[in-house]
Parts: sequence; structure tokens; C-alpha cells
Amino acid sequence: MKRSMVLGGVLLLGVFGSTSLMAADKVVSLRGDQDISEASQSAELKHWQDRDPIPRDYVQQPPLIPHTNEGYVINLKFNKCLTCHSWANYKQAKATKISQTHFSDREGNDLANVSARRYFCTQCHVPQAEAKPLVENTFAPLPAVSGR
Repeated sequence: MKRSMVLGGVLLLGVFGSTSLMAADKVVSLRGDQDISEASQSAELKHWQDRDPIPRDYVQQPPLIPHTNEGYVINLKFNKCLTCHSWANYKQAKATKISQTHFSDREGNDLANVSARRYFCTQCHVPQAEAKPLVENTFAPLPAVSGR
């Protein structure tokens, strides 16, 4: 009796499992009905362009990076961003210097070097690409922030 119940349970699980797999085939993704391998082969790469600083859209938004940072090393021993953006180098590099806020620890104490919590730049700052949005939205920055 027990053996037939277990066997029946396994058969039911197999039937319901296969129907849930069929339902998963009907999910529509942002790439449409293209298979992942097809989409990755035909994907057009977006290129970053060096440009003027990108305006911010909201208060306290971290500035966007107006250039590529591909290949930049940021680890415990080296931070490529500081080559140009440190207070010692920004004038010579004609780059934006990092904010004073990056020199405070979590208790608000001023430090001589960049705080560990602000050292990994790409946690907050991202390169901007000219790319079509994946989904439509109606976001508009506040006129006071954007100056528009």
C-alpha cells in the first residue's frame, strides 16, 4: 500500500512538474521571444563617450561618470579613480575633485585620506551610456534641481 502511494505521488509530481515547465515557456522577457543565445550574439554594444559632466536629476544624486571606466582597478591597494580625482591630482588632470564628504568616517570625524566607506567609487558612481530605456517611465527632475 505504502509503495503504491509513493509511486502515485511521484507520478503526480512528474505530471504537475511538466505542466509548470510548460507555463514557464510563456514568460515574456524584455528581449521578446529571442533565445538567450540569439540575443547575446546580436546584442549591440553601447559605447561611453567622454563628455561634459552630466547634470544630476535629484538632490543627493551621486555624479554620473562621463567617461568609460572599463579596466579601472579599484581594490584594497589601488584606486584608479584617485589618479585623476584626488585633491592632489585633480587640477593637473582637469578632473572634478572628490567631495569633502568622502573624507568623513561614519561617526563624522574628518580623515586625512578617503574614508573606507567611500573608497570603492563604483558603488555609487556609474558611467552613463546613451541607451534607450528598457521600460517607459515619466520621471522628470525637479525644475529647481535641473535648472530647466
